[in-house]
Amino acid sequence: MPAGHAEPRRRWLRRLIAVAVAVVIAVVIMNRVGQVDWSAVADALGRLSWWQPLILLAVVALRQVLNASPLHFYIEGVSLRRATQNDLGAILMSMVAPAPANYALRVAMFSSWGVSAARGIAGSTMNTLTLMIARFAVPLIGFALLVVVGGEISYRWADLFSLLIAAALVAAVVLILRSNGLARTLGTRAGQFAGRFRRGVDPERWAQSCVDFRAHISTRFRYGFPRSLAGICAMLADDLVLLVLCLRFVGVPASQAGLADVAVAYLFAFPLTILPFSGIGIVDSIIIAALVQSGGHAVEAPALAALVLWRIFTLGVPPLAGLGAIGLWRRTSGKQAQPT
Repeated sequence: MPAGHAEPRRRWLRRLIAVAVAVVIAVVIMNRVGQVDWSAVADALGRLSWWQPLILLAVVALRQVLNASPLHFYIEGVSLRRATQNDLGAILMSMVAPAPANYALRVAMFSSWGVSAARGIAGSTMNTLTLMIARFAVPLIGFALLVVVGGEISYRWADLFSLLIAAALVAAVVLILRSNGLARTLGTRAGQFAGRFRRGVDPERWAQSCVDFRAHISTRFRYGFPRSLAGICAMLADDLVLLVLCLRFVGVPASQAGLADVAVAYLFAFPLTILPFSGIGIVDSIIIAALVQSGGHAVEAPALAALVLWRIFTLGVPPLAGLGAIGLWRRTSGKQAQPT
């Protein structure tokens, strides 16, 4: 079998294995929570009124605009509308093709809009890094919330490791932006470390990539980073609102799962969305287990229904919107894209 065909198949095999592991872990967690009454889950989903999904769609639309906002702040000349269009297209591409197909589409879109490939890649990289920093830092808000409202920390001390990752990412970005020498040194060390786990890694190429990245992002970092971080935090708040609405729409009242309870469960589980398919199964089971712990077993079935609904809108709607985003781009600017 040609190497070019074998590598995509290996990537998809790794994804399937990751999903299978997530399902197994989810089943183990759910068994510890209790026996799921699937008829009760179906009844909870049946409580939805026709107008409630429309509200969820509006919340998801805002979520995706906020999720794309770093592209607008980091790349001069890219409007918020185009940033959202680019991000939706990349989300779809990342689901149907192996990396770096999503970056290839991003660059093609940027080129058609008059943005150089180098600036587009640098802005997209900072977009990813900002999301990673926010993802691993959100348990800090969870710890603060537990101090205010009370509650057991117990196993959540493990999230201190997540905070260390966020701090390391911030330190790495600051070091890269400080000077070309530090950028080259950090890139070389990172390439050498990566070479221990993957063949064919060229540390010198990694070093030059860090230097090029610094050249293209340094002028926009002070302007873009705080605004992008605020945009991602707003996206997380919007995502939490979406989860709360899903719970309320399927019949979980505030008396059983208050806003603080849902927020704590969400904030401590969110770092695991870095897993394939946003940690589907694992993240959901952790949130349900936390809600059952605070609201009792009566919450389990409707909470599971709410998580199913939440996943439909957060994982299903953006790729569908990505189809429209790519189609609109092809009709308007796609023909002007430079070969990537």
